[in-house]
Amino acid sequence: MTDEPLTDLAATIRDRLGDRAIVFVGLMGAGKTAIGRRVAQALALPFVDSDHEIETVSRMSVPELFERYGEPEFRALEQRVIDRLLREGPRVVSTGGGAFMNAATRSAVAERGVSIWLKAEIGLLMERVARNQNRPLLRSADPRAVMEKLMAERYPVYATADITVETRDAGREIIAQETLQALGDHLERQAGERAVP
Repeated sequence: MTDEPLTDLAATIRDRLGDRAIVFVGLMGAGKTAIGRRVAQALALPFVDSDHEIETVSRMSVPELFERYGEPEFRALEQRVIDRLLREGPRVVSTGGGAFMNAATRSAVAERGVSIWLKAEIGLLMERVARNQNRPLLRSADPRAVMEKLMAERYPVYATADITVETRDAGREIIAQETLQALGDHLERQAGERAVP
């Protein structure tokens, strides 16, 4: 894909997006931040990682929040932060792996955003998360079993996202371009549906 069609596609996406946010969902290691940044760059939109935003407002790391307050309290804070980000206009938001499991967050995303699930196979996820010790849910004797359990619980919910992009061991630019194309197609279909009386 040359720059020219990508520029046209970006302009069309921004126009059709209106004041909605683009929200990346998926398991840890799927590439939500890496791909989200590239999509934001291509669309000239601000990029926000909800975990980083949570750490900024709480002045604590995600693992510290989990340890001190537990997962339910962390999820409540996460919901408030994501809700605020969605109200701040068009942007690209990368969410933590458990964020989309919250029904209120899903509802807010459906109302004020377009959700994109970056779907990955377990081998790729494990390879990526093995490099990062900052994963409170994987502090276990058998991280792969934990990941398989998370996939079983979360994949049916992630599948309700507006768009699914299969991510794999390919260049980030390739996955980002495929994501932009899928987003463009989704917004075009939505525009077509709205145009039908």
